[in-house]
Amino acid sequence: MSFDELLDQAGGLGRFQIFQLVLFCVTNILTYPHIVLENFTAATPDHRCWVQILDNDTVSGNVTGTLSQDALLRISIPLDSNLRPEKCRRFIHPQWQLLHLNETDTNTAEPDTEPCVDGWVYDRSYFPSTIITEWDLVCESQSLKSVDQTLFMTGSLLGSLIYSLLSDRFGRKVVYLWCLLQLGIVDTAAAFAPTFLIYCILRFWAGLSVATIMINSFCLMSEWTMSQRKSVGIVLILSSYSIGQMFLGGLAFAIRKWYTLHLAVSIPLLVLLLPSRKLVESFRWLIVRNQLEKGVKELRRVAHINGKKNAEETLTIEFVKSTIQKELDAVQVKPSIFQLFHAPKVIMRTCCLCFFRFSNAVTFYGLVLNLQHLGSNIFLFQVLFGAIMLTASFVSLWTLNYMGRRTNQIFFSFLAGVSILVNTFLPQEMQTLRVSLATLGVGSVSAAITGYVIHQTESTLGGIISGFHRIGAIVAPLLMTFLGYSLHLPWIIYGVITLLSGLVILPLPETRNQPLANTIQDVENKNEVMHGLISYI
Repeated sequence: MSFDELLDQAGGLGRFQIFQLVLFCVTNILTYPHIVLENFTAATPDHRCWVQILDNDTVSGNVTGTLSQDALLRISIPLDSNLRPEKCRRFIHPQWQLLHLNETDTNTAEPDTEPCVDGWVYDRSYFPSTIITEWDLVCESQSLKSVDQTLFMTGSLLGSLIYSLLSDRFGRKVVYLWCLLQLGIVDTAAAFAPTFLIYCILRFWAGLSVATIMINSFCLMSEWTMSQRKSVGIVLILSSYSIGQMFLGGLAFAIRKWYTLHLAVSIPLLVLLLPSRKLVESFRWLIVRNQLEKGVKELRRVAHINGKKNAEETLTIEFVKSTIQKELDAVQVKPSIFQLFHAPKVIMRTCCLCFFRFSNAVTFYGLVLNLQHLGSNIFLFQVLFGAIMLTASFVSLWTLNYMGRRTNQIFFSFLAGVSILVNTFLPQEMQTLRVSLATLGVGSVSAAITGYVIHQTESTLGGIISGFHRIGAIVAPLLMTFLGYSLHLPWIIYGVITLLSGLVILPLPETRNQPLANTIQDVENKNEVMHGLISYI
């Protein structure tokens, strides 16, 4: 609590904290859409093969002038099992006999077909341009969309590892500003990518910085806010992610071209660099790096912004050093990760929580990255998902207090899994029920995730568990490649793995109103798991 005493003298909730929180929330509102951007920039419109008799303006009208477009389509494109034109095949030759074929006649031979060797024709009434139409990512190439999303999530995982090390070396603020600059430049450049390969490389590069922007903003906000007000800041930061989803839904509805949408969410990040330069470096990082004088200087700067007079006289180096002496001594003790191998209870509980976070990440990103598979109006889905995630965060906070940690996670995991599985086998015509179940599913997953996010600052093994969360984010889009084998298989996996995540929580004891243990040995010596280890960040 020693730093809280210093922060109280510098102003625990003043103009600086308000400025910092508003800036971080605005930045996150513009950063989070980059994660789910492919819902719109990679939307797949209706399409069919290009055929000369339909799409070549130079063909003489003597043969086709008396036939309607539907008739020409009927003799050029075969029908699928739903009696709709095939998207990936065409007749080798026009089948004129189909115009006069009796519908009850089943003795005709099946005409020969071929793939779309001359390209595709897209319905551009909904989306004038997407990366799907730009580089023909349909039919045999449809899995490349999932590859693009996986590369972005892989970049997020590697970026969180690389930039966490760089944050320890160069500071939270410096790395935050660099990642903000990198994301703005790279995703702006992605709007002008000449090939799909370059686009994927740029999106991977953009993914490197997204997680770090959100993590470092969370850390800086938590550090420079008094403990009594910290929960408010955490809730607002989490809410900004949901608002970012709603913002993207509205923005994408107004901007339908993929490259313009890229620019609309990327260029403002470069503008935000200007006010972000006024942020203050992490005080604790400066202390750990033996930069006490600079830490005192930053503390005085916060006091000055907050209107505290005589900060230089009260916040002297000697006073600050004596106040945080215990923290200075604590940073000299660096526990080893190898201590975990001698703690079987910690290992077991960590494995359970790692699977829980992995499976919830798989389901969450499987839902929010594939809106087009859930319904036709993806703009409404995006706004609806953002709103339900915002609501679920507050609902989860209430249930955590009244139901307990373990019951909260089990209940919402089972609710999400059942919603997804039921929705999987509903016919497409039942749109209202499908939308309701999909919304309930993503809200339940979000509520389960909130349970451990709200306790992020209390978790001892948070870094390990967070790594599995990002691995789940990588796996989620890859599962959509199974659509080539079965339209239901990815969604069955999403539902089943969510049910399993609820089961792995059963062996863990309840931790509501339990004291927080500070060491691994505390866990091994007690019958109950320490609060920090099973709090889900």
